[in-house]
Amino acid sequence: MSRMIDSESADSAELSAGDDISDSRNRSSRPTSSGALKIDMLNGGLWGKIIIFALPLIASGVLQQSFSSVDVAVVGRWCGDAALAAVGSNGPLISLILNLFMGISVGANVIISHYIGSGDEKGIARSVETTLMVAIVTGVAVALLGVFISPLLLVWISTPEAVLAPATLYLRIFFCGVPFLMLYNFGSAVLRSMGDTRRPFYVLAVSGVINVGLNLLTVIVFDMNVAGVGIATVVSEAVSGIWILNMIRREKAPFGVKLRKMRVYGRELSRMLRIGLPAGLQGMVFALSNTLITGNINLFGAEASAGSGAALTYEYYCYFVIVAFVQAGVAFTGANYGAGRIDRCKKVFKVCMTMSVVGCMLLNLLIVWQKEFAIGIFTQSPEVMAFAYMRLTGVLMLQWMASSYEISGACMRGLGYSMTPTVLTILGTCVLRVVWVTTVTANATDFSLLMLVYPVTWIITGTSVLVAYMIVTRRAYRKIHLAS
Repeated sequence: MSRMIDSESADSAELSAGDDISDSRNRSSRPTSSGALKIDMLNGGLWGKIIIFALPLIASGVLQQSFSSVDVAVVGRWCGDAALAAVGSNGPLISLILNLFMGISVGANVIISHYIGSGDEKGIARSVETTLMVAIVTGVAVALLGVFISPLLLVWISTPEAVLAPATLYLRIFFCGVPFLMLYNFGSAVLRSMGDTRRPFYVLAVSGVINVGLNLLTVIVFDMNVAGVGIATVVSEAVSGIWILNMIRREKAPFGVKLRKMRVYGRELSRMLRIGLPAGLQGMVFALSNTLITGNINLFGAEASAGSGAALTYEYYCYFVIVAFVQAGVAFTGANYGAGRIDRCKKVFKVCMTMSVVGCMLLNLLIVWQKEFAIGIFTQSPEVMAFAYMRLTGVLMLQWMASSYEISGACMRGLGYSMTPTVLTILGTCVLRVVWVTTVTANATDFSLLMLVYPVTWIITGTSVLVAYMIVTRRAYRKIHLAS
């Protein structure tokens, strides 16, 4: 572990003890968004500020997941189990493809937060332009590639033959909306670094209403089945992506951009990738392991695929509680580390960990308690519901355990250390899951045993990343003491 942490010291030193930390000359006049930071991450109490920061993120995550959840609910109610399986089985595969680029947005958040903490307006402007350009270029590239290889991807995860055609159609339509989805997520990362989490929520609230309305219109009125819910999702994503871009365009300097003059700055891109790429690779490998688990689930039949997909929807909802405090940990740690505030960095970790564990646990228990109602929204099939209940009680009820490595990793990334949590999470979670599905549950005879892989890997990964966090923070904070 020590060798792994040492390998990051040079990169982290550039992010901390270099121009971000030591440039104290600008700290007295830090740039603000539209005249004031929406949330002042550098001063005042942390509990209230982090809650205010996180609540819109939780709501935003719920709304964004609702795009897919409404798709699943509508097809499950009006189009049957085959359509439900076709839409639901795409979730892990979509995550596999998008997580790489979503991780890069974490790098953008950290870099901009560091620049805000140190008062570097030119760095902020360059980072914002680079972030948006990366979103546009990669979004278009992923969309074009995805449309062509959708059938191959679905065959690769052993999608049942009965649902392969509608699943392919849905996935191809979904890929058409990826550029807008990337634009929204990267743009939201820019706004979060300013302390603004409310406007992204407002955007999703409007686009979420559009998604629900179009879902009902295309499926019930026009009988478009899987294609209808896919089109509704793309339209709502286009609204949110274009809207968030326009918000940033109208911001005052250094956060605002002029679309015709946007470019990619090599230094900012390099630093963004150095933090964001490991996070994205972690998410991608994480999603890959879950995709392999989905392949094993599909071996149990269409009922297992549909039931697992319905239960997985609630895992996504609960996970947004963790994700909200992960993003708070990145933003608050990055800004305070950029300003040299070690005491606040330590408090950020404690507050985010406590809120993530308690918030996720309460929501997990609530959904398991009301599992009949929760799954009944998606299906009335007894066979599908039985598999869904097994996943709820075996996985969802213990999901709060994932906070241990997610919050620790987020705070390390806020300090500029991204490779350590990535490697440990890949080894402790992803690799072990692959071993589990290829050995312990390879014969697909016990669905409950397959679900046990989640809590086992959460415990192992959480322990290792927490230990790494304690080692990394001691070294990172020592650099600040030496720089001052």
